[in-house]
Amino acid sequence: MGPWSNVHISVKASVTPEGAVKIGELSRRTGVPTRLLRYYEEQDLLHPERGGNGYRAYGEAAVRDVQQIRGLLDSGLTTEMIRAILPYLSGPDEILLPAEHLTPETAALLQSHIDRIQSRIDCLARNRDRLTAYLAAVRPGT
Repeated sequence: MGPWSNVHISVKASVTPEGAVKIGELSRRTGVPTRLLRYYEEQDLLHPERGGNGYRAYGEAAVRDVQQIRGLLDSGLTTEMIRAILPYLSGPDEILLPAEHLTPETAALLQSHIDRIQSRIDCLARNRDRLTAYLAAVRPGT
């Protein structure tokens, strides 16, 4: 026997479904940390497939979904609200929610959020008007 007879080579192959990406690639494409992507999965907002090795495999639509989730979170929606409406969003400008699918609970959640947004808009407008008036008072003629 030669010197290499006791050498064992182990090869790990990472196989993902056609067109799917792993969590690190999804993170790179969206700018969202992997920790948050896992959180979105825990919150039932993302649904990756799992390979035989247990790795998450995200389809191409996941990039759009993550961007949509980020936009909704940035607008102040909770993950609960997003979970309720996400299946009906086909993009940032289109909601496909047939009226018969809108539950009273979801409608109440959305109306409550609309009311909070309007309150913030009103407060921001008042603050803008006060700052504008202050600047006009301290800098007359400009």
